[in-house]
Amino acid sequence: MRDEVLRMFDELEDSVAKRAETLQKERLKTLTKKQTQNEKHLVDVTSCLETIENIFKNGTPVQKYIAEHSMESNVNALCRNIKEEKNMEKMNISFQFDDTLKLPPYPITVYIPGQLQSKFNHQEDHNSVNMAMKLTPVFAIDLKKTRDDIKDPLYSGIDFLPDGRLVAVDNKNKKCFLYNEKLEKVGSYQLSYNPLSVVVVSEEEVAITSGNRYNIEFLHVSKCNEITSSRTCNVNTKYYSICFKDDRQFVVGTIDEPIPVRIVSLTGEELDFSVNFPNKIYSVDNSDCTYIKSSDKIVITDRYEHTVYIYDIKTDTRVVVKDDQIQEPRAAAVGPSDTVLVCIPKTNSIVQISQTGQILSSLKLNMINPYRVCVSRDKSFLVVTNGCNGYMKMEKFKIS
Repeated sequence: MRDEVLRMFDELEDSVAKRAETLQKERLKTLTKKQTQNEKHLVDVTSCLETIENIFKNGTPVQKYIAEHSMESNVNALCRNIKEEKNMEKMNISFQFDDTLKLPPYPITVYIPGQLQSKFNHQEDHNSVNMAMKLTPVFAIDLKKTRDDIKDPLYSGIDFLPDGRLVAVDNKNKKCFLYNEKLEKVGSYQLSYNPLSVVVVSEEEVAITSGNRYNIEFLHVSKCNEITSSRTCNVNTKYYSICFKDDRQFVVGTIDEPIPVRIVSLTGEELDFSVNFPNKIYSVDNSDCTYIKSSDKIVITDRYEHTVYIYDIKTDTRVVVKDDQIQEPRAAAVGPSDTVLVCIPKTNSIVQISQTGQILSSLKLNMINPYRVCVSRDKSFLVVTNGCNGYMKMEKFKIS
């Protein structure tokens, strides 16, 4: 009996080894096929980029127009194929042992006390899951017309000061406001123009753009909540959205210009990025931009193309984000883990996008037509304003 049992285990060992070898060959064949498909995708993408580059450098306007529309279906197909190949399968091997030994005269296939089994599941991208954010409401206020207001307010620009206060500009009533951490109004300043966007420059200074003036105005914001005009920087282009690139330069979205985004220094020097942007002109409210400092990337929203573009300045490449959850995207901001947050008025939500173009989360808001969004310096708080007459709100959220 001892000899028979030992022989059983020897045959079991051979059977498991053969089955494991078969599984290995099957998986290697599948992975090799995936590798070949991915290499083909890479060749297709490279070919598309070369074709687009040649046409946009040397082609006529008609050729560029045809190329743009003909390439769109190719790009969408590539995106679908790459998305399908993106998720790798993880193979789990388990061995179930039968605790009952059956000795001859039963066939060897019957009394071998165990069998190798395999099961496949899709391995999740844990990094992407961890980057998905959640919002917890903290404070909310209604934005109503006051006695000295001509129109209902429209906060076209908001940004956090380093100490947690919030600066906001009212486009309709030509005003700049300060709010404390509880969204209580603590300061105001009357402007002589219709402001469009605002960015915090330092602990006590902010910069404001205007659609009807060729300049950027700097305001001094004291710790005592007093706002005064500091200086005006003249420029040659009208700018809409504005954010910081580094300690000396802004990234600004242009108005009615063939180049959608430019660089402006604190002294007014204007420069262009070394990026082949499409020759498309955006008017006010049709696009917004922001900048991801850690990876040197520009984010541009295209309202009526229902698209978010993420440009990599270092490689002069871009990620095109199109999804059913992105309808008429408006303002964009850099959120936690340097993800991109975009206001979607059609669905009253904020969509969170990774830098590779993956939709990480879509967060419903208790407001109609979310319009502007900003994130605190430590990425722990988020403020949203909307653009719905009669139902204007500003709400603050805790990010987790």
